[in-house]
Amino acid sequence: MDDRRNSREVVTILFLCLLWYGISSSSNVIGKMLLSEFPYPMTVTMVQLTSITVYSGPFFNLWGVRKYSSDIPWGYYLRLIVPLAFGKFLANVFSHVSIWKVPVSYAHTVKATMPFFTVFLSRIILKEKQTWKVYLSLVPIVVGVAVATLTELSFNMIGLLSALASTMAFSLQNIYSKKVLHDTGIHHLWLLFMLGRLALILFSPIWLLYDLRRLIYDPVTGESADLNYYIIGLLFLDGVLNWFQNIIAFSVLSIVTPLTYAVASASKRIFVIAVTLLVLGNPVTWLNIFGMTLAILGVLYYNKAKYDQRTEKESLPKYYDKSRNGSSSSFMVNGWTGNKQQLLAV
Repeated sequence: MDDRRNSREVVTILFLCLLWYGISSSSNVIGKMLLSEFPYPMTVTMVQLTSITVYSGPFFNLWGVRKYSSDIPWGYYLRLIVPLAFGKFLANVFSHVSIWKVPVSYAHTVKATMPFFTVFLSRIILKEKQTWKVYLSLVPIVVGVAVATLTELSFNMIGLLSALASTMAFSLQNIYSKKVLHDTGIHHLWLLFMLGRLALILFSPIWLLYDLRRLIYDPVTGESADLNYYIIGLLFLDGVLNWFQNIIAFSVLSIVTPLTYAVASASKRIFVIAVTLLVLGNPVTWLNIFGMTLAILGVLYYNKAKYDQRTEKESLPKYYDKSRNGSSSSFMVNGWTGNKQQLLAV
């Protein structure tokens, strides 16, 4: 029975991963096709935020996702939730600009630098130190992206800077999202819904003043944007695929270990790069492919180094320290003292 149950779990995980890879690749191909014909990355972002807002509520209720309480203090809401919504919008816009300006394969290679930004920002914001293995894993990532950049035949500076800005914004969003999830206990899918809805509300006036005016009358061409059925269909499909991709990613995360998820995510990036190279056919050199491969291998090594660091931290000896407060609920770990809840938060 146990073997049969394990076999079913393996089959389920493989099916979800293949579905995740297929949807993510399709989303990137559709996004590139859309932005090539419809160069309005802010509008594409707003459609995706609208999809999150419209589909998430009914689907999460149907799926039985735990609802969040509405008693989040306004001060905390303004201090963290609102900036996170700004970050989500900006990260998505920069991501779409990068896909618009450079090939999808190159944009995803640049996004492989996320561990570098995560380590750097965590050191500054959280004062978090890493092991030498984690720092060493950043070397092939940076070198690989540098090689891919120098050999990229379709290089565009705006595309490179947008991809880097998007990666840094996503790294910041991940760091502060973890803090919000820990502080409030909100389910992370409801946090996705909350941030998407808030970003849609906050940036609708900017979209109305900037992109909508250009859609109605473009000062460069002197004409309105050509919103035919093909463009509308791609916009709708892009929004659905982007939303569904988040749902599949959560499903995978909920049934595998963090290391397995990290490896699956890195493998997904390889799959997306390969599929977009085949389908979209952007020109590449063997040196360019070498740079992409080196960067992805660096990401895999980074994930293994972080897992080893987390495992080592969890296996540190714990013992009671009654001299500080006389309570048996106080623990000391490597000189750090706190109660059980604080220890679990570390």
